[in-house]
Amino acid sequence: MSTPVSATILGLEGPILEADEAMFFAAAQPWGFILFARNVESPEQLGRLTRDLRDAVGRDAPVLIDQEGGRVQRLRPPHWREWPPALDEVAAAGPGAAARAMYLRSRLIAAELRAVGIDVNCAPLADVARTTTHPILRNRLYGDDPEAVAEIALAVALGLIDGGVVPVVKHLPGYGLGEVDSHESLPRVDAGADELRRTDFAAFRPLADLPLGMTAHIVYEAFDPETPATLSAEMIRLIRDDIGFGGLLMTDDLSMGALPGPIGERAARARAAGCDLILHCNGRRAEMEDVLAEAGTMDEGALARGAAALALRSGALPLDMDEMEAELDRLRNGDVDG
Repeated sequence: MSTPVSATILGLEGPILEADEAMFFAAAQPWGFILFARNVESPEQLGRLTRDLRDAVGRDAPVLIDQEGGRVQRLRPPHWREWPPALDEVAAAGPGAAARAMYLRSRLIAAELRAVGIDVNCAPLADVARTTTHPILRNRLYGDDPEAVAEIALAVALGLIDGGVVPVVKHLPGYGLGEVDSHESLPRVDAGADELRRTDFAAFRPLADLPLGMTAHIVYEAFDPETPATLSAEMIRLIRDDIGFGGLLMTDDLSMGALPGPIGERAARARAAGCDLILHCNGRRAEMEDVLAEAGTMDEGALARGAAALALRSGALPLDMDEMEAELDRLRNGDVDG
């Protein structure tokens, strides 16, 4: 009989997998791991860490990271490229070339990630920007038109997939109307159902076939006036049925300030609402133990969705990095025709 896989993605404390952490993860058997800047020193160190994490659980577990560019990128110079905020990249390329520019950028990011054993990137973002979108998020987005946002987000996803990296579309069903930082407090959206379906939800529908998605810690008052989407069965049903998302659905970080209650209770509620996976990022052992106690294991359906997602890791296409960088530079400078 195969070992049950915990319905969790977990972080760790530092740049080295300590012996006690390895033993903890071996027993916990999380579906995957997520890395942050605290875990990153050099390509050699990072490659060793990703190998050690997989060795600890005895399988080719996915290793995730947030490498969007701009403020949210965990790999930085001198060992990796520095990327401008996505909104700036899109503006520089212009409407006719933004999707291609973001595809190239995503493909180059994928090459950097795979070189150190990272095979899942928490991107693209299909949240629709507003002038009121909280600054923690706004310049990470791709624009204010749902159709254009969807086109660019799909290009980002395809760039990752062509590099053998699995994309995670976020933040379902749309964070663009959030005016507070969900890392600190709970955003509430009072827009009507018709507006949300026409704008925010619409940007995610063309991405419904992507393999992995991440929920938003936001209350949508028109649908569930009390409960953040991550913990709301009504909102998870909307993500599945209205938007049509069929992939593996993970929470945003469960330790963020937007969510109420103890960490274990949050895990139990998210799973009861219909989330496939619990994301816990800070690497604190006591919190992880509480999450593991409530998250349960992945059922056959979730394991199948996970296997389908991870199959994309083997599809990396040949890459001429110099040629792609040169094309991206031309698009940034307005040379659409090359």
